[in-house]
Amino acid sequence: MNRLRHTVLLLATAGACTFAFASVNDPTDKDAIALVEKGAAFMKAKGKDEMIKQINAKNPDYVEGPLYLVMRDNKGVVLANPVNPAMVGKDLLDVPDVDGKLFRREILDVAKTKGKGWVDYKFKNPANGKVEAKTSYIYKVGDVTLEAGIYKK
Repeated sequence: MNRLRHTVLLLATAGACTFAFASVNDPTDKDAIALVEKGAAFMKAKGKDEMIKQINAKNPDYVEGPLYLVMRDNKGVVLANPVNPAMVGKDLLDVPDVDGKLFRREILDVAKTKGKGWVDYKFKNPANGKVEAKTSYIYKVGDVTLEAGIYKK
C-alpha cells in the first residue's frame, strides 16, 4: 500500500511539474500583459531606478523562461535587459529586423500615441538561436516603456 501511495504521489508531482514547465516555456499574450503590468505596478511603487536594478539582476519576478521584461527610455535607449545585457545603454532604433522593419521605432510610436499595445517583428529566439516571429506588449510608464514579448507559434 505504501508503494502505491508513493507511486501516485510521484506521478502527481511529475504531472504538476510538467504543467508548470509547459506554461513557463510557452507563454501567451496574457502572460506578457501580466508581466508588463506587474513591472509597471512595481515601478510606480518603488521607482524607475529600482525597476532597472530588478530587471538587470534577472529577478525571477521579471524573467520567466523565454518571457522577460525589457525597459527603454523615450528616445529608444535600452535601460534594462536581463537576457542580453550588452544591449543596455544602446540606441538600436535604426537597426531593423531581418525583414527591414524598424520595430523599435514602432515600439516608441505605440508608447507615445496609444500608451500601450502590441508590435510584431522578427527576432532571434535565445532558446534555439533561430530568427522567429515575435510580438511584444508595450506599456508606457512615465518616461519609459516596459516590454515583454512572446514568440508566435
